[in-house]
Amino acid sequence: MEEENKPQEETALPPQEDGGKNKFIEFFENVLKGAAIGIAFIIPGFSGGSVAAILGIYEKLVGSVADIFKHFKKSILFLLPILLGMILGVAALIYPIQLGLEHYPIPTVSLFVGLALGGLPSITEKLKLREEKFKWEYIISLILPLAAAAALCFIPSAEKEVDLFHLNAGGYFLLILIGVVGSCALVIPGISGSMLLLIFGYYTPIVNLVMKDLLHGNQVGICIGVLACLAVGLVAGFFAISVLMKFLLKKFPRGTYFAIVGFIVGSIPAVYVTTVNRYSELSGLYSSPWYWVVTVVLFLLGAALSYLLVWYARKKQKQEKK
Repeated sequence: MEEENKPQEETALPPQEDGGKNKFIEFFENVLKGAAIGIAFIIPGFSGGSVAAILGIYEKLVGSVADIFKHFKKSILFLLPILLGMILGVAALIYPIQLGLEHYPIPTVSLFVGLALGGLPSITEKLKLREEKFKWEYIISLILPLAAAAALCFIPSAEKEVDLFHLNAGGYFLLILIGVVGSCALVIPGISGSMLLLIFGYYTPIVNLVMKDLLHGNQVGICIGVLACLAVGLVAGFFAISVLMKFLLKKFPRGTYFAIVGFIVGSIPAVYVTTVNRYSELSGLYSSPWYWVVTVVLFLLGAALSYLLVWYARKKQKQEKK
């Protein structure tokens, strides 16, 4: 892919805040955005990176992470509420979301699919070519990620899940690598870290470790050790992939956003295929018309909510420019 002639502005840290702007409101908004990113991380098939792109903070997020050593204070001030929101979102909703997935999987994921599709205009508007000629590379940038994201659901999952309470030194090192893999969901839109964890046999053991063992005080030392290794991998992978994405957004902005759209759209069928396969024992529910009515209602609700968020963000930007 050739370097584009008219790249967008370099991915950068958040601009200096206006003195009249309510910093508390901005902090609270970023906490909510972080919560949305964290929630996406725990749903197989969804990507926190997709949510960040839809919410309009993707470039700021990867720029802040990539430049954390260069602009430490500014990066931390932006990333802190995002990280806090992610922790709160996962802690508050991991149980109800897992409950919804276990009993009503299709309606539950349809709500989040609606949220993803309803927010797509916030990304597709970045594909406007203005006076630049359309390039065939854009089609490739769209199709290849779309196919890659859709193909993830056809990779067979591990036949045996990992026993996190009987790991040797190599097992703990592998956990760090799994954390790096999981970080893909936080940075690359459309790539689901939770789906990758499912494929490698780590998703259910990690969820059970947090929801059951750690909360009930069972083998706390091992639980903390497992989560610490995962955290090291997540941080390392998050930083490395953010540096890569910042480079791509700077050199090939429109091509990169075509790829982001491809990843997001390709992940939609993957979400449903993964959900149906994982909860096949609930297939009897699918014959109920009310099941599908609720599914459609939740999909439309999710789409409406995310579209309203996009509309609000656009309105807010116009007001700030005046």
